[in-house]
Amino acid sequence: MSEKKSSRTKTSNKWLREHFDDVYVKRAQEQGWRSRAAFKLLEIQEKDKLFKPGMTVLDLGAAPGGWSQVAIKLVGSKGLVIASDILEMAPIAEVQFLQGDFREQEVYQQLLEIIGNRPVDLVISDMAPNMSGVTAVDHPRGMYLVELAQEMARQVLKKNGDFLVKVFQGPGIDQFRKGMQHDFQKLITRKPDASRARSKEVYLLGKGFKGI
Repeated sequence: MSEKKSSRTKTSNKWLREHFDDVYVKRAQEQGWRSRAAFKLLEIQEKDKLFKPGMTVLDLGAAPGGWSQVAIKLVGSKGLVIASDILEMAPIAEVQFLQGDFREQEVYQQLLEIIGNRPVDLVISDMAPNMSGVTAVDHPRGMYLVELAQEMARQVLKKNGDFLVKVFQGPGIDQFRKGMQHDFQKLITRKPDASRARSKEVYLLGKGFKGI
């Protein structure tokens, strides 16, 4: 086995041990959440009161569905949660899921049809690229997804709506933050306890969309 391959294997084994020893992974399994990410959204909800009964929410990069589970629970039966991802996602009761790439016109139009005439109150995005471990590759991929989510939010959010997006600290973030400050009345940065300390991820919350 080469030294490079051995190093990769050690890193993978370390990640697996960390993952299965993770208190949030265990809690997610016990409480029926599909991913530990549910606790990140629940913590942000506790601080910022994003969700209210009856809201229309668009969840981008939704698979495996942890955020959609939280969203539908909080908006209730009178609300609407629309989830979208390139990957498959097992059904969640009362969540409307569309599999496909929303960069494609056909998928984008389908999303708009599902939304219909309902104003979108909140766009949430926990999207992240498949990590290669090479920062010079992974970070631009992550920024690309962040910018896609931002563009979608600009297109569908109602005036005074909110936008929550995961970003990775690094080149381009300051410029992205400026764009958020331009689009929203208030910009908040959150690093939930459920987000691993060593992770460069943070969540940017734009409150009060100014409209285009």
